[in-house]
Amino acid sequence: MWEAILWGAIAGSASLIGAALLMLVPVKKRIIGFIMALGTGALIGSTSYELLEEAYELSGGLQEEAIGFLGGAMIFTILDIVISRSGGKNRKRTRLHETHNKEEKGSGLAIFAGTVMDAIPESAMIGLSLASGGGASTALIVSIFISNFPEGLSSTSGMQSSGYSRKRILIMWLAVMIISALSALVGAVLLQDTSASTRAILNSFAGGAIIAMVASTMAPEAYEEGGPVVGIVTALGMFIAFSLAHV
Repeated sequence: MWEAILWGAIAGSASLIGAALLMLVPVKKRIIGFIMALGTGALIGSTSYELLEEAYELSGGLQEEAIGFLGGAMIFTILDIVISRSGGKNRKRTRLHETHNKEEKGSGLAIFAGTVMDAIPESAMIGLSLASGGGASTALIVSIFISNFPEGLSSTSGMQSSGYSRKRILIMWLAVMIISALSALVGAVLLQDTSASTRAILNSFAGGAIIAMVASTMAPEAYEEGGPVVGIVTALGMFIAFSLAHV
C-alpha cells in the first residue's frame, strides 16, 4: 500500500517540480518541446512493452485487450471533449496561452481538471504493476515522470495567463501529486485480488487512455515547440522505455 502511494507521488511530483522551475527561471519553449517529445516516446514505449504485453500474457488472447484498450481510448476522448469545451483544450500548450484574452480568463480550472484527467490513468498504471506482484515498474515510473515534468511547465504558463497566483498554482499541483498517489493506491489495493482477465482489461484500458492522451495533447505540443527534430527525440524516449522494461 505505502509503496503504491510513494511511487505514485514521485511520478506525480514531476508536474509540481516543473511548475516551480518555470516560476524561478525562464525555460525556452524549444526545450519544453524536446522534453515533451521524450515523454511522448517513453509513454508509448511503456504502454506497449509493459501494459499491453502483460495484458496479453494474462488473457492469452486479444479479446480482453481490444475491449480495454479501445474502451480506454474512447472514454478518455469523450472526457477530453468535455474538458476542451470548458476551456482546457490547450492545457499542455504554451504558445497558445500567451494571449491574455477574456476567453482564457476562465480556463485555469479547466486546465487543472484536464491535468487531473491525464494523471489518473498514468498513476493507475503504477498501481496495476504493483497489483501484479512484480513490484513497481521502473519503465512506467520513469516514463510518467518524464511526461509530467513538461506538463507542469506548459500548464503553469496557461494558469498564469488565466490570472492564477503562484501560491494557488502550486497548491493545485500539490493536489495533482496527491491524486496521483491515491490513483496508484487504488490500482494496487482494489485490483490486487481480481481475476487475470479483469486485470488484462484494466491494463489495456489504462494503456488506451494513455495513447489517446499522448496523441491529442503531448505530441502536438512537442512538434509545435520542438519542430521536426522531435521525431528522433520521441524515438529516443521509446527506446529508453524499451530498455528499462527489459533490464
